Amino acid sequence: MNTSATLPPAAPHVVAAAVDGLTSRLLKKLDAAVHQYAALDRVADGTDVVVTCGEDAVVTLSPGPSGVIAEEGQARCSCLLAPRCLHRAALLTACPLADPADSLSLDVETDTSPSPSGQPDTPSTDGRPAQPATESARRPDTDQAGAEPGPGPEASQASGDSGSGSRSGQAGAESGSGEVVVPAAPGAAQVAAAAGLWRAAAAVLSAGVPGAGAVPQAELLRAAHTARLAGLPRAEAATLRVVRGLRAARARYDSHRLADLVSALRELLLTVGRLAASDPDPALVGTVRRGYRPNGGLKVYGVFREPVISSTGYGGVVTHLVTDDGRWFSVADVKPGGPARARGAATATVAIGAAMMSHAQLARGGLLIAGATVSPDGRLGAGKGVRATPVAGLAWTDGPLGALFTRPLSEAVGARLSAGAWSEEESAEQVREPVGCDLVIVGAAGDHVLARHLPPTAPPQPAEAGGAAEAGGAAETAESRGAVEAGRAAEAAQVGEAEEAAGVVVGGEGPVVRLVPANRHPDLAYVENLRRLASRPGLRVRVVARVEPGRAATLVPLAVGPVAGEEATLRLPPEWQGRADLGYDRLQGSHLPSADACPPPADAIPSPGPDAYAEVDPLDGAPLWRVRRLVELAVSGGRRAVAESARGGDARGQAASLRRAGFRTAADLAVALADEADRRERDVFGRLAEADPDGYARAWLAAATHLAATERALVRTSWQATP
Repeated sequence: MNTSATLPPAAPHVVAAAVDGLTSRLLKKLDAAVHQYAALDRVADGTDVVVTCGEDAVVTLSPGPSGVIAEEGQARCSCLLAPRCLHRAALLTACPLADPADSLSLDVETDTSPSPSGQPDTPSTDGRPAQPATESARRPDTDQAGAEPGPGPEASQASGDSGSGSRSGQAGAESGSGEVVVPAAPGAAQVAAAAGLWRAAAAVLSAGVPGAGAVPQAELLRAAHTARLAGLPRAEAATLRVVRGLRAARARYDSHRLADLVSALRELLLTVGRLAASDPDPALVGTVRRGYRPNGGLKVYGVFREPVISSTGYGGVVTHLVTDDGRWFSVADVKPGGPARARGAATATVAIGAAMMSHAQLARGGLLIAGATVSPDGRLGAGKGVRATPVAGLAWTDGPLGALFTRPLSEAVGARLSAGAWSEEESAEQVREPVGCDLVIVGAAGDHVLARHLPPTAPPQPAEAGGAAEAGGAAETAESRGAVEAGRAAEAAQVGEAEEAAGVVVGGEGPVVRLVPANRHPDLAYVENLRRLASRPGLRVRVVARVEPGRAATLVPLAVGPVAGEEATLRLPPEWQGRADLGYDRLQGSHLPSADACPPPADAIPSPGPDAYAEVDPLDGAPLWRVRRLVELAVSGGRRAVAESARGGDARGQAASLRRAGFRTAADLAVALADEADRRERDVFGRLAEADPDGYARAWLAAATHLAATERALVRTSWQATP
């Protein structure tokens, strides 16, 4: 038997029910018990996981066919207090949170009918909790036109950038007959469920990470289950992201980022606040299932594969494909298993029709699919009626793959960042579609790699037609050609002087771009490959990457290849077919050109330093860090920490600096947050009354939403600065 088995994922409502059954005396001991029992040896007995918590307390976890503890009877304890015992509740709390039951079915579609199949969202590839990793086909933009920070305040209008589809924040849509159809407001049960989630989230925000232990988390999970029963899947998913973030913060996981927890809590409060105010926006409700629909015939070409390692215990691979008309699709093989399964799935067989191809072969080949079924987010199904035939793949210079690298990078990034910054779900949906570009490596700086964008080569301009042009060309003398060339050189010199005065790099190279690894897990090759690329300043590489929406001019590279016609580029093995998946394929020294063949760029970094990234990140130089620190302090330390900061006069001094820099609204919101945190009212007898969490939550939400929108605007600006 395995004595180091991992705990299976547990459904949120099972965890909430176990905590709800404890007495007040046991609730005080729950946090310590979670830490104690989670460190005990776990024995795998078949599909069961057995944990001995004491002499007469043995907890048996028996997950169902999906690998998830979905029912209360699947967790049993042998002690006398069971099932309302501390052992059972503590171990269930220590289990990873499972996704909602509607998305826990297997990754293989078993029915070709258009009914939903319930394929799960693939977990995060960068170690962050509850972030899908699968690529999506382009979906209509659901950006909202107005944002309301909570159930109480007036709606603050914030204009978002329009996307390629319809906006979900508009008041009504025009039907085919010309009538305006107004979306229905949420029902009474949905409004009540949203209000309950608002209260639970506001209490967590007031307590901060130190006070958001197992009991407040269980309150969130209970409210999330109520939201699920009321038909609010988006609110439920946002709640699970918050709880996962709180667990990661309290356990001090290496993958935890405070900014992710702030974003998750901001989206949860904004979503449930608008629902509690009966906002009719249908995007606030979300969708439960992502059903497969018939799509006829498809011909897809592999681009790259991406490993998946989730904090919820899932692992696997996602292979990304593109069609002749540039649409993105994906084939996912993600199941419970963690890092070991992510490594093994790299060469696993693709479960589509009878095509005997591995994911490694599909990433460099193609498929001709008959009777294809596709989910709304672009995942290909594998039903009984699907037939697939392997076809030859395309090089990154041909067809739709070549077109991926001819689009200007600033234009492609602008399309990915067009969603509103206040909706993490919608923003993530847009930025998942990769971009392609050619880069020249500048060097390493801290934990990232700096590179400069090489703008795509402009196609040759066609010659002017007509006999007059031909006659003029024949009559052109060497003297006139010399005069023309001299004039062009003088004009180029003037332009070059102007660019140099403006701080623009001369030589055809674009702005500085930061490259960060998609996942720092030691079992994956991302970090090692980026370190290898950084060792050759001047190296030219072709990169397929995702845009990092929270950082200025930052890409997350997923695959690389050589730049055609360049000497200082990669020399990959023939079997790799001109591309390397950075998560799986490990670059060696023999794959790089010699140092003599790579002339370092003029701005190559001789040694990493703290100022190496100053040019590429305007966010670090902007005074918005003062608001960001206050917003993050509210989450990491709670209301008391913000109040102490306000009493020290720090908030007033920071607001003055913000106003001098032109961020007047940010300054006003920061002062309002500090004042609300330090508000201490008294009752009629002069005693201090309990602080109102609603007002504090609304003040924090207003500051956090404004900060996110402003930072997103700065990020978009950093990509528009092209030479």
